[in-house]
Amino acid sequence: MLHRQDLEAMDFEELWLLHEELTKILAEKITAEKRELEKRLAQLNQPEQFAAAESGAAETGQPPRRKYPKVVPKYFNPLQPTETWSGRGKQPRWLVAALQSGHTLEEFRIRENSESSDRNAGGRGHS
Repeated sequence: MLHRQDLEAMDFEELWLLHEELTKILAEKITAEKRELEKRLAQLNQPEQFAAAESGAAETGQPPRRKYPKVVPKYFNPLQPTETWSGRGKQPRWLVAALQSGHTLEEFRIRENSESSDRNAGGRGHS
């Protein structure tokens, strides 16, 4: 290890060569450290990339959407029994029209133990 006195005893040429050698060694060490950090970062990001790719959010740059549980329909259209509504979100057009014509929401409720709940269990129409 060089001491301060040794450095001060060196002439300009020797100091410049030492400076160049130190710069070269530091650059190599910095590059190796950067490569190692990038490798670790890639390993940490891998699960997030798979989740984003599955949801299609990778192309849009948005975070992946949260997964929500399947919601059972609560209301159905008697004129088109495959059209159902879970009671969440915007009301479908058929329900809005029926409510405006004087019907009540309860008239469209799917009964738990009735034939209509079996008939509409798979329906997801929302027009």
